[in-house]
Amino acid sequence: MPGGLLTVQTVMTCPHGGIVVAIPTSPRVIMAGAPAVYATDTFMVPDCRFAQPCTTVRWQVASQTGSGGGAATLTVDSVGFCYGATGALQGAVLIQAAQSTVSGT
Repeated sequence: MPGGLLTVQTVMTCPHGGIVVAIPTSPRVIMAGAPAVYATDTFMVPDCRFAQPCTTVRWQVASQTGSGGGAATLTVDSVGFCYGATGALQGAVLIQAAQSTVSGT
């Protein structure tokens, strides 16, 4: 079953509860008034409270078929990992909620 595409309004957290902030590098598609996000965009975790806090996200699994301007789209089924400032893997991104108007696989 296809999952909803992620936008800048999608609620995502690190494993420690810090909010993941998506920073689109080139908003290509707008869904429900919010830019879609892509695996190539920047994702920051400014408020992780872990002893060695999460700082960034790298996506390992993006949409298999959807893209915007050649960049892979992200869906609720995408897999991203949080990393600390030293490059240490901290755990998977938790996707709490996403728009459901447009979906992809």
